[in-house]
Amino acid sequence: MTTREKESLNAMTNDTPTLRFDGRAFVNGERVAARDGQTFDCLSPVDGRLLTPVARCGAADIDAAVAAARAAFEDRRWAGKSPAQRKRAMIRFAELIEANGEALALTETLDMGKPVRYASGVDVRSAANCIRWYGEAVDKVYDEIAPTPDTALALITREPVGVVGVIVPWNYPMIMAAWKIAPALAAGNSVVLKPSEKSPLTALRLAELALEAGIPPGVFNVVPGYGPEAGSPLALHMDVDCIAFTGSTRVGKQIHVMAGQSNLKRAWTELGGKSPNIVFADCPDLDAAVEAAVGSIFFNQGESCNAPSRLFVEASIKDAFLEKALAKVPAYQPGNPLDKDTVMGAIVDETQLATVLRYIESGKNEGAKLLAGGERVAPVAGGCYVQPTIFDGVRNDMTIAREEIFGPVLSVLSFTDVADVVRQANANVYGLQAAVWTRDINKAHGVARALRAGTVHVNQYDEDDITVPFGGFKQSGVGRDKSLHAFDKYTEIKTTWIRIDSPI
Repeated sequence: MTTREKESLNAMTNDTPTLRFDGRAFVNGERVAARDGQTFDCLSPVDGRLLTPVARCGAADIDAAVAAARAAFEDRRWAGKSPAQRKRAMIRFAELIEANGEALALTETLDMGKPVRYASGVDVRSAANCIRWYGEAVDKVYDEIAPTPDTALALITREPVGVVGVIVPWNYPMIMAAWKIAPALAAGNSVVLKPSEKSPLTALRLAELALEAGIPPGVFNVVPGYGPEAGSPLALHMDVDCIAFTGSTRVGKQIHVMAGQSNLKRAWTELGGKSPNIVFADCPDLDAAVEAAVGSIFFNQGESCNAPSRLFVEASIKDAFLEKALAKVPAYQPGNPLDKDTVMGAIVDETQLATVLRYIESGKNEGAKLLAGGERVAPVAGGCYVQPTIFDGVRNDMTIAREEIFGPVLSVLSFTDVADVVRQANANVYGLQAAVWTRDINKAHGVARALRAGTVHVNQYDEDDITVPFGGFKQSGVGRDKSLHAFDKYTEIKTTWIRIDSPI
């Protein structure tokens, strides 16, 4: 981090007491209370403080938001704009996110506990970049003309699907929202977004900025609330044409059922992961592999669906690898997320913290060897913090190796055979991401091809760009976020066949 960036973060955190939050929903271009007046408390995992009451929306609020979105779609106040016009509004939306970046970053940190340095340098920046990229793309995606006989002209065109329901998780509130709303809006759809009740505040602010950018009222609505009370009515709604969800596999399965029970709406789900990170003895840079393994599992407090939580290290180098990894653990001890130097912050709430601690106890009870961490700590009184944790001697059938923990817990397994480690890596219900570390190009290609994962990293982990798709195999979900492939989720493909009776 540069000196200038540190000075900027200092200024930001000094402004924390002046932040004021509005927890009301955003429907048809206006802030509104829940129709029954109910609220829930939004507490900060940083120190337990009450940030604001938030509208506890239910089915009636979802109905109102969907009606506003449908009216906006049918009168074509947004869908009817030219691609160039939508592009200008989307780029302005991105600029406003950047202009309000300091307040958005502080809000994100206070709401879900991530270090402010990453809320600013990663989340705000990535959300703005995503929205700008899809704005730029929308007038550069061409339709098609089919190869037909001279007696016909066949046009293949994309049309917006209509009203898109979006449900996003609490770990990357702005980024996850941007990955879905950006292509949906760019394509001309109207959107109803339900953010997680654990971190709803930046989504509500994004809706205000979208309106300011020129996206008309009713086109982008945000309705906070609990899953059963707001998420389920959105997934079941007969006037929602598409539902896009990121979250747990358990809830994702329910989303698909609800889509079928209602109007057979398109359902796109990005779900859990238990990503294998395979380090061979011929790894070209052991220090880089160690840094990636440790940094990626502890980044965002381990609250990442693609975190490389299963580390497979070839037996001949395991001791050397673990020695280097354990030496790095002190640098990831949790601290106050509002401190510019903190690299690991707070777990999102007490419920998730209890879940992480239960998994740690499970690892110990099933015979894994605890090498580091494993305890709750309190760098800030009243907050939700746990030490970075490493287990050795893990078997692939242990609970901590099979289930997604969503916390800073690394399971280390050893191997001696290429075919066996591929089998173990694939022996999981998830297939989101994976990694291979080797200097052998044949081994890299062969193992990457054999791994059942949506993304396979080679000699790095988590390098990424908006231009490549993100999603998984198996129970890691259906469909892809990011890249031009995301437009496939939010558009219908129409064929128009025109008969030509040539006078010639």
